[in-house]
Amino acid sequence: MSPTTDAAVSPLLTEGVAEAAETEAATKNLVFVAAERLFALHGFQNVSVRDITAAAGVNLASVNYHFGSKDALLLEIFRRRTAELNRERARMLHEANDRHAGKPTVRDVLAALLTPPLRWLAPDHERRISLQFLIRARSEGTDDIRQILKTDVSHLRRFSDALLIARPDLSPEDVYWRLHFTLGMLHNNRFAEFDRLNVLSEGTTSEGDVVALLARMLAFAEAGFAA
Repeated sequence: MSPTTDAAVSPLLTEGVAEAAETEAATKNLVFVAAERLFALHGFQNVSVRDITAAAGVNLASVNYHFGSKDALLLEIFRRRTAELNRERARMLHEANDRHAGKPTVRDVLAALLTPPLRWLAPDHERRISLQFLIRARSEGTDDIRQILKTDVSHLRRFSDALLIARPDLSPEDVYWRLHFTLGMLHNNRFAEFDRLNVLSEGTTSEGDVVALLARMLAFAEAGFAA
């Protein structure tokens, strides 16, 4: 092949490789999005690889090709969404640190911890289904997910450190316990629990008003640190 021919073919080859890469990335994303929604709505055990690929409109082998296995796909969704959520929390805490010269108030620290997941809870938020997935992951996750939930506290360390600074009069033990109770309140805000509360309150409560729900949670958590 002449140099002239090589020069003509090379851009075509490059374009073809780029198009193939874009197609693969698009297919991978279709699988990711479909799996996240199905797992969130129906539970991990009730969704098969065939269900995922049918919903995504892709080849049956796509899950294994792009992720390795159904469990590996679950873990990828969990890692990506928790990383995204914790980036939002870290950004809010960083902003609070800037506003208060490195010593944010208890309320500011708690707001950075609680606000992002509460925002995701809003009926019209694009990450509502992601939050449903993360709620499922806490109770139905794979061994790898459960291990992460049990041992990875790196995202919480910045909040415990900030709370220790905000309440130097409390013992570290008390600060850690109160943070633990705050997280318990947050993690109990599952959709089934909201339904039960609605029955108990005879319809006077609604998680749809996320602003009001966040205000109540912040008031409750802040009071716990003030006691």
